[in-house]
Amino acid sequence: MKTSYTHTCSLAISVFIISFSPSYVFAQDTLKADMLTSSLAKAPFTYTIQAPIVASAKNSDSQPLKKRVKLIGIANIIGYGSTMAGLYSDWYSNYPQTRFHFFNDNYEWKQVDKAGHAYSAYVAGSGSMELWRWTGMKRKQRIWIGGLSGIAYQTMIETLDGFSSHWGWSWGDFGANVFGSGLLISQELAWDEQKILLKFSSHKQSYGSPDLNRRADQLYGKTFSERMIKDYNAQTYWISANLKSFKPASNLPSWLNVAVGYGAEGMFGAVANLGKDDRGNITFDRRDLTRYRQFYISPDIDLTKIKTKRTLIRLALAALNSFKFPAPSLEYNTKGKFIFHFLHF
Repeated sequence: MKTSYTHTCSLAISVFIISFSPSYVFAQDTLKADMLTSSLAKAPFTYTIQAPIVASAKNSDSQPLKKRVKLIGIANIIGYGSTMAGLYSDWYSNYPQTRFHFFNDNYEWKQVDKAGHAYSAYVAGSGSMELWRWTGMKRKQRIWIGGLSGIAYQTMIETLDGFSSHWGWSWGDFGANVFGSGLLISQELAWDEQKILLKFSSHKQSYGSPDLNRRADQLYGKTFSERMIKDYNAQTYWISANLKSFKPASNLPSWLNVAVGYGAEGMFGAVANLGKDDRGNITFDRRDLTRYRQFYISPDIDLTKIKTKRTLIRLALAALNSFKFPAPSLEYNTKGKFIFHFLHF
């Protein structure tokens, strides 16, 4: 059985990268400051400005921008390289290595892990893209380099899986990664903005009985941070669309989104609610519990659309925008029930 470890690593890395994604605030502020010094204070900030101004800006700013490119490049190499080295040392080296092989885990965890892979690639690519924006890199270059970073990060982890006897390369994981990065890149190329966002929400789940709580502790960990990135029963992945972006002439608030979400519950094993020890003896058996899918619709807020002049507030809003804003939701599940949630985390 392939565990949720690959997705856990991916999601953990992405949550870490979220902290860098607000760098577009610094990018805009820094570049605006540069334009002020070149008598462009009254002009709106844009990447398409007149050629004479470009020339003067290029002469004055080329050296700082080159330094920024070098800084971000080195940071990516050192940061991600050391992360991968540590990951291999602390985890993969503890398991026998094999020839590169594949593993089909598409039927596991009701595919919630695949939604997590798509989200992780999307968020990691978005954060990387904004870091490259800060360097002043040309639009299409930063879109492709930054956008593909998400799938590059995930593919390295998947490759390590491929050489581990305990796991294997998953085409399902890779396909989900491609979807996440593709959604990010295609929107930037088509619209120069993200009208459709991938978001995430999670909460601490209590399972009501001692045997289920013990099993959850074994599978998903005991702390809130462990449960947030491991407990598929408590996770929801959202596609959140900004209404004003699609109807710019409307009177709708610029921050208003509508989100559809996906999750699942009743899962205490990858395929079945069954646990065995190393000798094959059954240690947990709750196959009586129904494993089911959940589909949601809920209002959401695009926090980056909230206008403020305070840089720290914009930083916080940009970082938090990777998470679904808590709001009421309507659930339909494969048990055939509609359930209203007053506040969905």
